[in-house]
Amino acid sequence: MTALKEVPTRNAVMTQARDENFPVALALLGARRRQALLAIYGVARLIDDIGDEAAGDRDALLDWVDAELDRVYAGAAPEHPAMRALAVQVREFGLPDGPFRRLVEANRRDQTVTRYETFADLLAYCELSAAPVGELVLHTFGSATPDRIALSDLVCAGLQVTEHIQDVPEDYARGRVYMPREDLARFGCAWGALGTPDLTPEKQELIAFEVQRARALLAEGAPLAKLLPARPRAAIAGFVAGGRATLDAIEARGHDVWTTTPRRTRGAFARELPGALIGR
Repeated sequence: MTALKEVPTRNAVMTQARDENFPVALALLGARRRQALLAIYGVARLIDDIGDEAAGDRDALLDWVDAELDRVYAGAAPEHPAMRALAVQVREFGLPDGPFRRLVEANRRDQTVTRYETFADLLAYCELSAAPVGELVLHTFGSATPDRIALSDLVCAGLQVTEHIQDVPEDYARGRVYMPREDLARFGCAWGALGTPDLTPEKQELIAFEVQRARALLAEGAPLAKLLPARPRAAIAGFVAGGRATLDAIEARGHDVWTTTPRRTRGAFARELPGALIGR
């Protein structure tokens, strides 16, 4: 039985591209790799949209995603247009299936795990929900060595933590809290306070703390750019600069993510890019 009527279309997932960190550097790439990254993005976004928003049985729909990936990697014809686009790139670049399976597992976890005790627990989740995308990007560049993947994992974790900071109210409305319990306790911030619009000193200190953690992850992973040729270096630097520009926007708003959603500006991105290009 097809799940196509219950999942987002390819057009629906791709229209979100302009608001994400993932495609921020696409303009710096040639057409061949740009198409590969867009195909990866489309499937990653499809999986996340199913895990976050699908109205049907999400576990069953994630089973369907696994079956679609089985078809992609068996050389059979998948149902969903995003999966068909991915199949072309799998053949072109030899993309492994493991990272996509981890993305599915992250979204399965989201159905049952709604809070995280420690920052280490959150980083373990990022290994499933964010790191796979960075690994796939490196595969499209033919640069997926263990040392580069390790640095990419740090960049991806930094970007994921940044997204969690931006989306605190939205996640809370979905019944999820990605701010670790140990950090909430450290600043005397109750779970329920994350769902109210007022910016208390406790919430402000919490967000400021998490911003610095995200910055530290990006800084630790930024040397990845120095290990890559020019075009992939520019792409990775674009991801790092985009994340930092978003953190700049959060700081500029006094760490208030409740009354508005901080968005990076072109000016902030331009300021952050030169340092990121030299791996800093």
